Order: sequence, then C-alpha cells, then structure tokens
Amino acid sequence: MSDTVAHDSATPDDAAWMPTSLRGKVIVITGGSRGLGAAIGRVLGVAGAQVVLADIELEGARHHAAALGQLDIQAIALPLDVGDEGQVQQLMGAVRQRFGRLDALVNNAGIDLTAPVSELPSADWERIVRTNLTGPFLMAKHALTLLRRGGHIVNIASTASKRAWPNAAAYHATKWGLLGLSHALHAELRAQGIKVSAVVAGGMRTPFLLDRFPDIDPHVLQDPIDVARTVRFVLSQPDDTVIPEVMVLPMRESSWP
Repeated sequence: MSDTVAHDSATPDDAAWMPTSLRGKVIVITGGSRGLGAAIGRVLGVAGAQVVLADIELEGARHHAAALGQLDIQAIALPLDVGDEGQVQQLMGAVRQRFGRLDALVNNAGIDLTAPVSELPSADWERIVRTNLTGPFLMAKHALTLLRRGGHIVNIASTASKRAWPNAAAYHATKWGLLGLSHALHAELRAQGIKVSAVVAGGMRTPFLLDRFPDIDPHVLQDPIDVARTVRFVLSQPDDTVIPEVMVLPMRESSWP
C-alpha cells in the first residue's frame, strides 16, 4: 500500500492564509525614538505602515523618523508626554488632521527606577505610574475617538507583569496593572470590533536595560527587532481573529523560568 497521503482537491485558497497587510495603515507608537519603540517603527514601516513616532524626546524621534525616511518608510515624529492628557489630545488631533484616521496604537513608552521601597521617593512612584499605566489608559481613551471597527491597541507589557523581583515595586505594579488594563479593554472593546493585545516581552538589548545595568550580559537578552516582529504578527491577524496576550522571550531569559 502506498504511503502517499491523498489531499482533498478542495483546499482553501492560499490567499486566505496570508497575513493581513499593514500597507498604508496609520499606526502611533509611543516611546518611538529608540529601543523597542524604534524597532517597532522600523518593522511596521517596512511592512508598509505609516508610522507616527510619539515621544517626549522629540529630537530623538525626529532623527529616527528621518532615518526611516531613508528607507522609503513614511514616518513622522510628534511630541508626547503620555501622562499629560492635554498632550495626548493634541497628538490625536494632529493625527486626525494629518491622516484623517488611526488604525492602530502601540503603547510602548515606559520608565523605571531601581530602588527598594524604603528609598523610593513618592514623586518617582507617581511619575512611573503616570507614564507606565495612566499613559496607556489616556492613549487608549483618546485613540477611541479615531479608531474604528478593525482598529487595534497593542500594549507592551513585560515579564515584570508575571512575576516580581526586588527593587522594582513601581515597575511591577504598573506592568501588572497594564496587563490587567489590556485584558479589560479587550473585553470591553471586542463588541465594537476593536482588537486589544498585550505583548509580554522578556529582556531586550535596549538602552532601557543596558544603560542602567552595565554588568548585564547582553547575550542573555533578545534583539528588540524580534519583539517588534511579534507586534507585527499580532497586528497582521485576520479580521476575525485577535491575540489577547502573547509572550516573547530570549532563549536564555533570566527573568522568566
């Protein structure tokens, strides 16, 4: 008897298995001037998206937008403090005026301060909460004035939203909160046809870690481009599919078992 497997001639059209195109889509990326935000801008731009690099470090965002322009990627830089509601509203107004719509938002901006609770200034606690948790809330709230059915919000979480280590209480509190906010938004916005996803990223070779921990072994970290590709994968799902949460880790991840 032959080992050849008979295939049904009525196989689905190959086009039905292709990822959804990002070409021409307008995507706002917070913290887009460097690190993971810059990598996301590049990966989505190469996929054809029009990217808005929103960052409190405007000059850095402008520099990266210019670099993307050299790759024929449509990118602009806009100023943004995600924790300032007035600035969030101004950003959405600028996006509306420039593009007339918004297709996706990537909440990537985040900060941290390594210190034991007994030495953590309350002002720094408030600053971290304002950026890492209030910021994504404000961005999502005001993005909903532009997002329509098929729109997408992607929240960049962290393995810090799954477990805890010493001297990072504010960061853990905000990332656990962001993961909860992401799932709450998924439940709330699903009926409106708006997708919400959390990308739980493990350690990356970005300034966020390398600048603060000079003794860290970069070989145990992953390239932020790989996490950016996961964001692209999440955004490229068919209209009737959403990925509420996905984790992406380096093979030698030290912050996750």
